[in-house]
Amino acid sequence: MSSSSDSIRLSEKPKYAAGAKAVKIATQKILDKMPPGKAFKTLNKLNQKKGIDCPGCAWPDPEKRSKLGEYCENGVKAIAEEALTGLVGSDFFKKYSIADLQAKSDYWLGLQGRLSEPVIKKEGNHHYERISWDDVYDVVGASLKGLQNPDEAVFYTSGRTSNEAAFLYQLFVRKFGTNNLPDCSNMCHESSGVGLGRTLGIGKGSVLMEDFEHADLIIIMGQNPGTNHPRMLSSLQKAKEKGTKIISVNPLKEVGLQAFKNPQNLSGWIGKATNLTDAYLQVKINEDVALLKAWMKILLEKEQMKPGVLDLKFIQEKTEGFKELKEDLENYKLETLIQQTGLTAAEITETGNFIASSKKIIVCWAMGLTQHVNGVDNIQEIVNLLLMKGSIGKKGAGTCPVRGHSNVQGDRTMGIWERPTKAWTDKLKSTFNFEPPASPGYNVVETIEAMNQRKVKFFMALGGNFVPAAPDTHYTQEGFKNCDLTVHISTKLNRTHLNPGKVSLILPCLGRTDKHMQSTGEQFVTVENSMGIVHSSSGALSPGSAEMKSEPEIVAKIAHATLEDQDLDWLELAEDYSKIRDLIAKAIAGFENYNARLKEENGFQLPNGARIGEFNTPCKKAIFTKNQLSESVLENHNFLMMTIRSHDQFNTTIYGLDDRYRGIHNGRMVVFMNELDASELGLEKLDKVRIFNDYGDRKREVEGFQVVPYDIPRGCIATYFPEANPLVPLKLSARDSHTPASKSVWVNISKN
Repeated sequence: MSSSSDSIRLSEKPKYAAGAKAVKIATQKILDKMPPGKAFKTLNKLNQKKGIDCPGCAWPDPEKRSKLGEYCENGVKAIAEEALTGLVGSDFFKKYSIADLQAKSDYWLGLQGRLSEPVIKKEGNHHYERISWDDVYDVVGASLKGLQNPDEAVFYTSGRTSNEAAFLYQLFVRKFGTNNLPDCSNMCHESSGVGLGRTLGIGKGSVLMEDFEHADLIIIMGQNPGTNHPRMLSSLQKAKEKGTKIISVNPLKEVGLQAFKNPQNLSGWIGKATNLTDAYLQVKINEDVALLKAWMKILLEKEQMKPGVLDLKFIQEKTEGFKELKEDLENYKLETLIQQTGLTAAEITETGNFIASSKKIIVCWAMGLTQHVNGVDNIQEIVNLLLMKGSIGKKGAGTCPVRGHSNVQGDRTMGIWERPTKAWTDKLKSTFNFEPPASPGYNVVETIEAMNQRKVKFFMALGGNFVPAAPDTHYTQEGFKNCDLTVHISTKLNRTHLNPGKVSLILPCLGRTDKHMQSTGEQFVTVENSMGIVHSSSGALSPGSAEMKSEPEIVAKIAHATLEDQDLDWLELAEDYSKIRDLIAKAIAGFENYNARLKEENGFQLPNGARIGEFNTPCKKAIFTKNQLSESVLENHNFLMMTIRSHDQFNTTIYGLDDRYRGIHNGRMVVFMNELDASELGLEKLDKVRIFNDYGDRKREVEGFQVVPYDIPRGCIATYFPEANPLVPLKLSARDSHTPASKSVWVNISKN
């Protein structure tokens, strides 16, 4: 059920992001959820050295932290959600049946409090009820040991999970005998990992935070930092002060890409906002490859007229495939590419001149580029542009995929991946003396299909909210009904808990704000940020219930109950996380002397060849690629839909019903449309509409969305997820990465 209201109100959009109003709203949010003393204690440690790593996003922390507070409005909202004082236990589930809770909004579910004790829904029952932790481990262990084949089990992971929990989880799963380790990367930046790995030899970005202050030009594509990564705005502000130009590429005009008031500075309270973007390109949805090709054709033309626009020395020494790229670009006419983008020739020429005159370029992107059928092509085309300019492997230049969840990159580094490399499994084999499974496991899309085909009988989620986050919501829900046992390790109640298997467990775990007290003393966990820096995170608050267990402990005790393991003492690992880190140090390159290096004040960098101009590709050079334009129009469909977040949201967690940066208040069931498109359909502001499509396998529709005329290219619309996710076909996913194409879904609209 959606988080919606019948009394949606529209207002003028603000002229800048953050500022004093953001401070006021953040303060209100946290004081609504916890007492002032608890709030101050928590925020005082948030993103500070040896403090709490914010669960809100993966943007790095600066080496010099602000004493006023190293956090943003949405980081405060994330902390307020996690540190709720209310508790959800067996008494709550006696009061509400699963059907009762299914009728509640996601917003309401999130307000009920922290999960406080383990509960089980037994087969045929309609309520969850109390279960002891000992019985939890018996139930899970017996279910796993009773499977005919390990591949009948799937183990999902959220990006909130720590390095320690993730490493134990993947080790347990592979010792159990499967690579069925789908994770939230499959749904967001998998296209980035595939594209970067194929072209540069590492599936991570190449820049560090300090590179922003040395760049000549920053290009931001398919990303809305004002809502999704607000602390990035400080880095952009510093870059502007150094004279850096910024190009923003996004179908929607986003306030956070236009102007910013930094509340950490006096000028952010009483001064003028910093204008961030020098050129704002409102490209049509998923026409980024056309734009990038147009830019590259402009660069080639300029190089012919005046050599030096391209870095030919870098291209000759460090790359392969440039000749083939040039030949491919000759197949496209510049005028046709410009027309396809929906932009003017003047806009593309002006920004092409910015690129031509810049030596050090950073390109940043998020899911606006990755969640398309040609998502991998988008990323590889960015690499092509940067390679032409020699903007890889030097200060102030490089690739910057901006990760959404706080440790989603770290989880992949720890081995949470359904398609591990042979090098990874060989290292596990030599380190832990067992034969890891070799065949690929299920990713998210394959998991949903396998559940519906009754190939999966056991589903376990280490964090996350799988059902609303996934595409094709109703089909995903049907898949869960086919599981014999579903297990959810969570901090709070969410929609996925209300789509149980025949038997279902909800297990309450500690969050980032909670102290981890084990028998050997207080523990800390570690994470990896968006730029490959590993550092610690230590909770500040006593858990609200003694029944909340840490993720490493839960995973270790499930492993102990399931495996007949003579080589590892899983229970010992649960009590002393430093022993987990010792295992990581043995198994993963770059983590040598892990425990000792964590004593460094700002953590430590992981190896990154692209950062220093060394490319771990088969040819040991960076690779130019030939990439496809956007997919074709679906016959008899008029609009291309992208799903987006509101400002009161993080992934599927709904903080509130406002999106003030877009002028939306008290509701989420809206569709942003070009005013002329709405007029042609006879639609007026706040009319209720039905959105529907037919991709051949089944008809999909959602109702009750209200029209909001907006500054968006014609033929394009935007809706919030998860409300519009039922319209995203499971089969509509990116080539090679299998990322759901939630940002380019063809639909029709009719008045209710």
